[in-house]
Amino acid sequence: MVTKQPARDPADTDLTRADSLAREIFAGVANKWALLLINVLADRTLRFTELQTQVGGISHKMLSQTLRHLERDGLVDRTVYPVVPPRVEYRLTEAGQALRTTVNGMCAWTRAYMDHIEEARRRFDSAREV
Repeated sequence: MVTKQPARDPADTDLTRADSLAREIFAGVANKWALLLINVLADRTLRFTELQTQVGGISHKMLSQTLRHLERDGLVDRTVYPVVPPRVEYRLTEAGQALRTTVNGMCAWTRAYMDHIEEARRRFDSAREV
């Protein structure tokens, strides 16, 4: 028996529409904390405190929220072990690994154009000071 999936509204995939599902998904993964966590998890499984140590400046609350969001979207698997004290580990899913390719490209782009961007900022800021 095959379950028929309902037809998707084309508006759901339109990133330019404020109410589209695609924009909601994009906004969830295109924030600095999600990108950093995807990059840090890479091919590793890490515990919450290890993630917090690896991503400097992230608060406990923001780490929890971001991991929850990534888990909800199927990008991160969360495994809870029945031990005392509780042990929880996080790893990227297949979809998270696929997104990591894009994140790695963004990281490489940032490194490649950092000098260019710093110079552009200096020119822009000095023109504003006049």
